[in-house]
Amino acid sequence: MEEKKYLVLVSSSSERYMGILMLAFVVLSWIFIHRWSQKNHRGPKTWPFVGAAIEQLMNYERMHDWLVCYLSQLKTVVVPMPFTTYTYIADPANVEHVLKTNFANYPKGETYHSYMEVLLGDGIFNVDGELWRKQRKTASFEFASKNLRDFSTKVFREYSLKLCSILNQVSGHNRAVDMQELLMRMTLDSICKVGFGVEIGTLAPNLPDNRFAQAFDTANIIVTLRFIDPLWKMKRFLNLGSEALLDNSIKVIDDFTYSVIKRRKAEIEEARETGRSNKIKYDILTRFIELSEDAENNLTDKSLRDVVLNFVIAGRDTTATTLTWAVYMLMTHAHVAEKLYSELKTFEEYRAKEENISLLQYDTEDLELFNQRATQFAELLNYDSMGRLYYLHAVITETLRLYPAVPQDPKGILEDDVLPDGTKLKAGGMVTYVPYSMGRMAYNWGPDAASFKPERWLKDGVFQNASPFKFTAFQAGPRICLGKDSAYLQMKMSLAILCRFFKFKLVPNHPVKYRMMTILSMEHGLKLTVETCS
Repeated sequence: MEEKKYLVLVSSSSERYMGILMLAFVVLSWIFIHRWSQKNHRGPKTWPFVGAAIEQLMNYERMHDWLVCYLSQLKTVVVPMPFTTYTYIADPANVEHVLKTNFANYPKGETYHSYMEVLLGDGIFNVDGELWRKQRKTASFEFASKNLRDFSTKVFREYSLKLCSILNQVSGHNRAVDMQELLMRMTLDSICKVGFGVEIGTLAPNLPDNRFAQAFDTANIIVTLRFIDPLWKMKRFLNLGSEALLDNSIKVIDDFTYSVIKRRKAEIEEARETGRSNKIKYDILTRFIELSEDAENNLTDKSLRDVVLNFVIAGRDTTATTLTWAVYMLMTHAHVAEKLYSELKTFEEYRAKEENISLLQYDTEDLELFNQRATQFAELLNYDSMGRLYYLHAVITETLRLYPAVPQDPKGILEDDVLPDGTKLKAGGMVTYVPYSMGRMAYNWGPDAASFKPERWLKDGVFQNASPFKFTAFQAGPRICLGKDSAYLQMKMSLAILCRFFKFKLVPNHPVKYRMMTILSMEHGLKLTVETCS
C-alpha cells in the first residue's frame, strides 16, 4: 500500500516537472522564433510581452542620441512597448503630415494628458479640441499686443542687466559659476514678472533658494519619467517614491500660484474702486483675470492656474536651456564668438550714432561704471533694433537646430493612418516627431548637419528662415509656438548683453550632457569662469 502511494507521488511529481519543462520549452521556443523572425529587423530589439522596453530603458539616459542612430538609417522608427507603440519620425514630409495635413488625427491625446495633467492641468500645451482653440485664440491676441511686447522688452532688459551685474562681480577672479542655474533664475524671474506680474527675486545677488523654482524642476523631471515608467499609476495610487515627491512639489506650486491669483484679483478690484484702472498691470495673468469676468469664458481659478503654469514652463525652461547651450556653443567655437562680438560692437557704434549718444568709457574694475555702461548698451536694444542683428539671430537658431529646447514631442493617434513614407500607424498608439534627431540628419541639412554653423542661416548676410517642418524647434502647423517672437526677444536681449561684455571659459573636465526631461537641460549644469570685455 505504501509502495503504491509512493509510486503515485513519484508519477505525479514527474508529470509536474514534465509540464514545467514543456512550458519552459514552449516559452523559449516562442522567444527564439520571435527573435529569429526579426533577424533582418533594423529597428530596436523587441521581445514578447515587453516589446522594445528593455533596450529603451537601457538607453534612457541617452535616448535622444539612441534615436539619432536609428533615425539616421531609417527616417521612421517603430518602438513597441508593453501598453502602446511609439513611432518616431524625422522626415519633414512625415512631420508635415502629422502636424498639418492630418492634424485632427494627432491630438495630444489622453495618454499624454494623463502624464502631464498634474503639472499642466488643462492648459494650452496639454489639451485638444475646443478648449485648446479657445485658449490659443486668446493667447494669440495677447502675444500680438504692443503693450505686452513693450512690457516684456522692459522686463527682459531689466533681468539681463541683473545677470550682467552678478557676472561682473565674479569676473577675473577665476570663480566658477553655473551659467545654467543663473539663466534659469533669470528666465524664471522674467516669466513670473511677465506672466504673474510679481517679483520673486531668485536672481538677487545672494542667489536665494526658492521653493517654487525647486518644486517646479522636481515636478518637470518626474512627469517625464512617467513616459517610460509602467508602474507610475500604482505609485501614485499608493503615494510612494517619485509620485509622493511629485505630490509634495505640486502642493508647493499650487500654494504659490493660487496666492498670486488671489492677490492680483484684489489689486485689480482695488484699482477699479479707487479710480486707478490705468494702473492695472500688463502681465498675462491680469489679462486672463479680466477675461474670466466674462461668464462666456468660464475661467475658474483652476483655469487661471493652468494658463499661467503653461506659460511659465514655456517661457522659463525653454529659453534658459537654449541660452545655456548657446553659451556652450560659443565657448567651443571661438571663431563664432569673435564674429558675434564684432557684430555687437558694430551695432553699438551705429546705434549710438543714430541716437546721438556718447558711449561711456569704463574700467572693468569699477563695478558701478561698468553697470552704467552695460545699461547704456542695453537701452539701444529693442524689438526693432535687434532685428538688424542677423548673426546673433543665426547663432540662436543654429543652437536650436542642434539643441532644441523640446527634443521630442509625442502625439496621440485617433484613427489608423499611413504616413507618406508608407509606415502604418495604429489607432491608440503614439507618434513622436524628434527635433533633436531632425537637426542632425544629413538628409535634412546636408553632410555638415552635425556641425555648428550659423552661416547656414544667412544669405548675403541676411537671415533666411527654413521650413518649420524641417526646423521644428517651435513646432509647426496649427500648434506652431505663439511665443516664438517673445522667446527670440528675450534670448537676443540676454545673449547680446552677455556676449558684448563677457568672455566665458568652460571649467576643465566639466561634463556636459543632457538630462532626460521634457526640456533639454544640462544634467550637471554649465560650470564656467568669466572675464569682462572692453
